Amino acid sequence: MIKSYPLSVLFFLIFISQSFGQELKLFKTNDFDLNGKVKTCTVITDYGKEVFEFDEEGFLIKSITAYNKADQDITTYRYDSGFLLEKRMESYKDNVLDEASSMANFYEIDTSQQKIVKEQIISYDKEFIEQQEYIFGEEDKIFKITTSHENAVDETRIEYSTFKNETTKTYFINGVIEKSIRTSIKMLKSRDEQKIVLTKEYVDGEPNKAIEERFDKEGKLIYKELFLNNPTDNGFTSQEIHLFKYNKEGILEKEIIKQGNTVAEKEFVFQFDDNKHRNWVKKITTPDNLYTTRIIEYYPLLKVEEQPE
Repeated sequence: MIKSYPLSVLFFLIFISQSFGQELKLFKTNDFDLNGKVKTCTVITDYGKEVFEFDEEGFLIKSITAYNKADQDITTYRYDSGFLLEKRMESYKDNVLDEASSMANFYEIDTSQQKIVKEQIISYDKEFIEQQEYIFGEEDKIFKITTSHENAVDETRIEYSTFKNETTKTYFINGVIEKSIRTSIKMLKSRDEQKIVLTKEYVDGEPNKAIEERFDKEGKLIYKELFLNNPTDNGFTSQEIHLFKYNKEGILEKEIIKQGNTVAEKEFVFQFDDNKHRNWVKKITTPDNLYTTRIIEYYPLLKVEEQPE
Protein backbone atom coordinates (compact mmCIF):
# COMPACT_ATOMS: atom_id res chain seq x y z
CA MET A 1 0.00 0.00 0.00
CA ILE A 2 1.30 3.45 -0.92
CA LYS A 3 1.37 5.77 2.07
CA SER A 4 0.55 9.44 1.70
CA TYR A 5 3.36 10.67 3.95
CA PRO A 6 7.13 10.69 3.30
CA LEU A 7 9.38 8.20 5.01
CA SER A 8 11.18 11.00 6.84
CA VAL A 9 7.93 11.88 8.61
CA LEU A 10 7.30 8.21 9.37
CA PHE A 11 10.77 7.91 10.94
CA PHE A 12 10.07 10.97 13.10
CA LEU A 13 6.83 9.38 14.35
CA ILE A 14 8.68 6.15 15.11
CA PHE A 15 11.31 8.07 17.08
CA ILE A 16 8.66 9.87 19.13
CA SER A 17 6.58 6.76 19.80
CA GLN A 18 9.57 4.76 21.03
CA SER A 19 11.04 7.55 23.17
CA PHE A 20 8.10 8.61 25.30
CA GLY A 21 6.70 5.49 26.87
CA GLN A 22 4.28 4.28 24.22
CA GLU A 23 3.79 0.62 23.47
CA LEU A 24 6.68 -1.45 22.18
CA LYS A 25 6.71 -2.14 18.45
CA LEU A 26 9.26 -3.75 16.20
CA PHE A 27 9.47 -2.10 12.79
CA LYS A 28 9.84 -4.06 9.58
CA THR A 29 10.03 -3.32 5.87
CA ASN A 30 6.25 -3.26 5.40
CA ASP A 31 6.01 -0.38 7.90
CA PHE A 32 8.02 1.64 5.38
CA ASP A 33 5.92 0.67 2.36
CA LEU A 34 8.62 -1.72 1.15
CA ASN A 35 8.14 -5.17 -0.37
CA GLY A 36 10.51 -8.11 -0.69
CA LYS A 37 13.93 -8.67 0.90
CA VAL A 38 15.05 -5.05 1.06
CA LYS A 39 18.54 -4.46 2.48
CA THR A 40 18.63 -0.65 2.38
CA CYS A 41 16.28 2.14 1.38
CA THR A 42 17.67 5.66 0.91
CA VAL A 43 15.20 8.54 0.71
CA ILE A 44 16.49 11.79 -0.78
CA THR A 45 15.06 14.80 1.08
CA ASP A 46 15.33 18.56 0.79
CA TYR A 47 17.49 18.62 3.95
CA GLY A 48 19.73 15.64 3.13
CA LYS A 49 18.76 11.99 3.14
CA GLU A 50 17.23 9.24 5.26
CA VAL A 51 18.77 5.77 5.13
CA PHE A 52 17.01 2.68 6.47
CA GLU A 53 18.79 -0.68 6.81
CA PHE A 54 17.06 -4.02 7.42
CA ASP A 55 18.20 -7.53 8.25
CA GLU A 56 17.22 -10.53 6.14
CA GLU A 57 14.15 -11.09 8.31
CA GLY A 58 12.96 -7.59 7.43
CA PHE A 59 13.60 -5.99 10.85
CA LEU A 60 14.88 -2.40 10.94
CA ILE A 61 18.48 -2.50 12.21
CA LYS A 62 19.72 1.03 11.44
CA SER A 63 18.32 4.40 10.43
CA ILE A 64 20.37 7.44 9.49
CA THR A 65 19.24 11.03 9.11
CA ALA A 66 22.10 12.75 7.26
CA TYR A 67 21.88 16.53 7.02
CA ASN A 68 25.35 16.64 5.45
CA LYS A 69 28.54 14.57 5.66
CA ALA A 70 29.42 15.96 9.09
CA ASP A 71 26.01 16.22 10.80
CA GLN A 72 23.84 13.16 11.18
CA ASP A 73 21.70 11.18 13.61
CA ILE A 74 22.17 7.39 13.66
CA THR A 75 19.88 4.89 15.38
CA THR A 76 20.84 1.21 15.60
CA TYR A 77 18.73 -1.74 16.80
CA ARG A 78 19.98 -5.08 18.13
CA TYR A 79 17.70 -8.12 18.39
CA ASP A 80 17.77 -11.63 19.75
CA SER A 81 15.23 -14.11 18.33
CA GLY A 82 12.87 -11.28 17.39
CA PHE A 83 13.18 -9.50 20.77
CA LEU A 84 14.64 -5.97 20.85
CA LEU A 85 17.64 -5.96 23.19
CA GLU A 86 19.19 -2.58 22.55
CA LYS A 87 18.59 0.67 20.72
CA ARG A 88 21.23 3.37 20.40
CA MET A 89 20.56 6.89 19.14
CA GLU A 90 23.77 8.77 18.33
CA SER A 91 23.96 12.39 17.24
CA TYR A 92 27.03 13.69 15.41
CA LYS A 93 27.90 17.38 14.98
CA ASP A 94 30.91 18.22 12.81
CA ASN A 95 31.77 14.49 12.88
CA VAL A 96 31.95 14.55 16.69
CA LEU A 97 29.60 12.48 18.85
CA ASP A 98 27.37 14.67 21.01
CA GLU A 99 27.23 12.59 24.19
CA ALA A 100 24.61 14.74 25.92
CA SER A 101 22.00 14.19 23.18
CA SER A 102 22.98 10.58 22.39
CA MET A 103 21.10 7.84 24.23
CA ALA A 104 21.12 4.09 24.72
CA ASN A 105 17.96 2.07 25.41
CA PHE A 106 18.43 -1.36 27.02
CA TYR A 107 15.63 -3.95 27.21
CA GLU A 108 15.17 -7.08 29.27
CA ILE A 109 12.23 -9.47 29.53
CA ASP A 110 10.94 -11.33 32.59
CA THR A 111 8.35 -14.09 32.11
CA SER A 112 8.74 -15.85 35.47
CA GLN A 113 5.22 -14.90 36.63
CA GLN A 114 3.75 -12.55 34.04
CA LYS A 115 5.40 -10.99 31.04
CA ILE A 116 7.26 -7.79 31.97
CA VAL A 117 9.59 -5.85 29.67
CA LYS A 118 11.94 -3.34 31.26
CA GLU A 119 13.55 -0.50 29.33
CA GLN A 120 16.33 1.71 30.66
CA ILE A 121 17.32 4.91 28.87
CA ILE A 122 20.74 6.37 29.60
CA SER A 123 22.58 9.19 27.84
CA TYR A 124 26.10 8.69 26.56
CA ASP A 125 27.41 11.09 29.19
CA LYS A 126 26.08 8.59 31.82
CA GLU A 127 22.98 10.58 32.79
CA PHE A 128 19.91 8.52 33.72
CA ILE A 129 16.97 9.59 31.55
CA GLU A 130 14.14 7.26 32.54
CA GLN A 131 13.05 3.68 33.01
CA GLN A 132 9.96 2.07 31.49
CA GLU A 133 8.28 -1.08 32.73
CA TYR A 134 5.74 -2.66 30.39
CA ILE A 135 3.39 -5.16 32.06
CA PHE A 136 1.46 -7.59 29.87
CA GLY A 137 -1.78 -9.36 30.61
CA GLU A 138 -4.12 -11.68 28.73
CA GLU A 139 -3.63 -12.19 24.99
CA ASP A 140 -0.16 -10.63 25.36
CA LYS A 141 -1.66 -7.13 25.64
CA ILE A 142 0.08 -4.35 27.55
CA PHE A 143 -2.18 -3.10 30.34
CA LYS A 144 0.24 -0.95 32.36
CA ILE A 145 3.35 1.12 31.69
CA THR A 146 5.30 2.55 34.60
CA THR A 147 7.69 5.39 33.75
CA SER A 148 10.32 6.36 36.33
CA HIS A 149 12.00 9.74 35.91
CA GLU A 150 14.60 11.33 38.12
CA ASN A 151 12.03 12.92 40.42
CA ALA A 152 8.71 11.25 39.59
CA VAL A 153 6.92 8.06 38.64
CA ASP A 154 4.09 8.08 36.10
CA GLU A 155 1.69 5.24 35.45
CA THR A 156 -0.06 4.62 32.15
CA ARG A 157 -3.01 2.24 32.38
CA ILE A 158 -4.51 0.74 29.23
CA GLU A 159 -8.07 -0.57 29.27
CA TYR A 160 -9.69 -2.72 26.58
CA SER A 161 -13.42 -3.05 25.98
CA THR A 162 -15.63 -4.68 23.36
CA PHE A 163 -19.22 -3.88 22.39
CA LYS A 164 -20.84 -5.67 19.46
CA ASN A 165 -18.47 -5.09 16.50
CA GLU A 166 -16.45 -2.34 18.23
CA THR A 167 -13.29 -2.58 20.30
CA THR A 168 -11.95 0.36 22.31
CA LYS A 169 -8.50 0.89 23.76
CA THR A 170 -8.26 3.69 26.34
CA TYR A 171 -5.10 5.19 27.86
CA PHE A 172 -5.00 6.81 31.30
CA ILE A 173 -1.93 8.59 32.67
CA ASN A 174 -1.97 8.80 36.47
CA GLY A 175 -5.71 8.18 36.34
CA VAL A 176 -6.45 10.92 33.77
CA ILE A 177 -7.65 9.90 30.32
CA GLU A 178 -5.13 10.72 27.56
CA LYS A 179 -6.33 8.88 24.45
CA SER A 180 -8.90 6.42 23.20
CA ILE A 181 -8.87 4.33 20.01
CA ARG A 182 -12.14 2.81 18.86
CA THR A 183 -12.02 0.28 16.01
CA SER A 184 -15.17 -0.95 14.32
CA ILE A 185 -16.10 -2.97 11.24
CA LYS A 186 -18.87 -1.76 8.93
CA MET A 187 -20.50 -3.95 6.30
CA LEU A 188 -21.14 -2.02 3.07
CA LYS A 189 -23.93 -2.60 0.56
CA SER A 190 -21.32 -4.21 -1.69
CA ARG A 191 -20.86 -6.78 1.13
CA ASP A 192 -17.28 -5.59 1.56
CA GLU A 193 -16.00 -4.82 5.03
CA GLN A 194 -14.71 -1.37 5.94
CA LYS A 195 -12.59 -0.77 9.03
CA ILE A 196 -13.17 2.52 10.88
CA VAL A 197 -10.66 3.79 13.46
CA LEU A 198 -11.59 6.78 15.63
CA THR A 199 -8.75 8.18 17.76
CA LYS A 200 -9.55 10.83 20.38
CA GLU A 201 -6.89 12.76 22.26
CA TYR A 202 -7.38 14.59 25.55
CA VAL A 203 -5.54 17.35 27.40
CA ASP A 204 -5.87 17.33 31.20
CA GLY A 205 -8.75 14.90 30.79
CA GLU A 206 -10.69 17.17 28.42
CA PRO A 207 -11.33 16.32 24.75
CA ASN A 208 -8.87 18.10 22.44
CA LYS A 209 -8.83 16.59 18.94
CA ALA A 210 -9.80 13.49 17.03
CA ILE A 211 -9.05 11.64 13.79
CA GLU A 212 -11.38 9.24 12.00
CA GLU A 213 -9.76 6.91 9.46
CA ARG A 214 -11.46 4.42 7.16
CA PHE A 215 -9.75 1.51 5.43
CA ASP A 216 -11.00 -0.66 2.57
CA LYS A 217 -10.94 -4.45 2.53
CA GLU A 218 -7.33 -4.39 1.29
CA GLY A 219 -6.28 -2.25 4.26
CA LYS A 220 -5.72 0.92 2.21
CA LEU A 221 -6.57 4.27 3.80
CA ILE A 222 -9.47 5.76 1.84
CA TYR A 223 -10.81 8.46 4.19
CA LYS A 224 -9.45 10.64 6.96
CA GLU A 225 -11.29 13.36 8.85
CA LEU A 226 -9.72 15.71 11.41
CA PHE A 227 -11.72 17.18 14.28
CA LEU A 228 -11.07 19.78 16.98
CA ASN A 229 -13.02 20.04 20.19
CA ASN A 230 -15.47 22.95 20.26
CA PRO A 231 -16.30 23.73 23.91
CA THR A 232 -19.17 26.03 22.94
CA ASP A 233 -20.92 23.21 21.05
CA ASN A 234 -19.86 20.60 23.63
CA GLY A 235 -18.42 18.32 20.96
CA PHE A 236 -16.00 17.88 18.08
CA THR A 237 -16.15 20.03 14.95
CA SER A 238 -14.87 18.76 11.60
CA GLN A 239 -11.84 20.70 10.35
CA GLU A 240 -10.61 18.82 7.31
CA ILE A 241 -11.49 15.76 5.20
CA HIS A 242 -9.03 13.76 3.06
CA LEU A 243 -10.23 11.31 0.41
CA PHE A 244 -7.75 8.88 -1.16
CA LYS A 245 -8.30 7.38 -4.62
CA TYR A 246 -6.44 4.32 -5.95
CA ASN A 247 -6.16 2.71 -9.37
CA LYS A 248 -7.02 -0.92 -10.16
CA GLU A 249 -3.55 -2.02 -9.04
CA GLY A 250 -4.02 -0.40 -5.64
CA ILE A 251 -1.64 2.50 -6.35
CA LEU A 252 -2.52 5.89 -4.90
CA GLU A 253 -3.51 8.29 -7.68
CA LYS A 254 -5.24 11.22 -6.00
CA GLU A 255 -5.87 12.89 -2.65
CA ILE A 256 -8.84 15.24 -2.31
CA ILE A 257 -8.70 17.68 0.61
CA LYS A 258 -11.90 19.41 1.76
CA GLN A 259 -11.65 22.29 4.20
CA GLY A 260 -14.93 24.16 4.66
CA ASN A 261 -16.01 25.29 1.20
CA THR A 262 -12.49 24.86 -0.20
CA VAL A 263 -11.51 21.77 -2.16
CA ALA A 264 -7.92 21.00 -3.21
CA GLU A 265 -6.52 18.03 -5.08
CA LYS A 266 -3.15 16.34 -5.19
CA GLU A 267 -2.23 13.81 -7.86
CA PHE A 268 0.54 11.27 -7.58
CA VAL A 269 2.68 9.59 -10.21
CA PHE A 270 4.93 6.71 -9.19
CA GLN A 271 7.86 5.11 -10.96
CA PHE A 272 8.73 1.55 -9.92
CA ASP A 273 11.92 -0.48 -9.99
CA ASP A 274 12.28 -3.66 -12.03
CA ASN A 275 12.31 -5.94 -8.99
CA LYS A 276 9.57 -8.57 -8.98
CA HIS A 277 8.15 -7.05 -5.77
CA ARG A 278 7.72 -3.63 -7.49
CA ASN A 279 8.80 -0.97 -5.02
CA TRP A 280 8.40 2.64 -6.03
CA VAL A 281 11.59 4.65 -6.51
CA LYS A 282 10.17 8.03 -7.48
CA LYS A 283 6.99 9.84 -6.46
CA ILE A 284 5.85 13.01 -8.18
CA THR A 285 3.18 15.13 -6.47
CA THR A 286 1.25 17.71 -8.46
CA PRO A 287 0.36 20.55 -8.61
CA ASP A 288 3.18 21.22 -6.10
CA ASN A 289 5.72 19.48 -8.38
CA LEU A 290 7.31 17.75 -5.41
CA TYR A 291 9.67 14.86 -6.07
CA THR A 292 10.53 12.06 -3.65
CA THR A 293 13.27 9.63 -4.68
CA ARG A 294 14.10 6.27 -3.08
CA ILE A 295 17.19 4.19 -3.79
CA ILE A 296 16.55 0.55 -2.88
CA GLU A 297 19.08 -2.27 -2.46
CA TYR A 298 17.94 -5.88 -2.07
CA TYR A 299 19.47 -8.95 -0.50
CA PRO A 300 20.62 -11.38 -3.20
CA LEU A 301 18.25 -14.22 -3.96
CA LEU A 302 19.45 -17.65 -2.92
CA LYS A 303 20.00 -19.97 -5.85
CA VAL A 304 18.07 -23.21 -5.63
CA GLU A 305 20.47 -26.10 -6.15
CA GLU A 306 19.42 -28.67 -8.73
CA GLN A 307 18.44 -31.95 -7.14
CA PRO A 308 20.04 -35.11 -8.58
CA GLU A 309 17.67 -37.38 -10.47
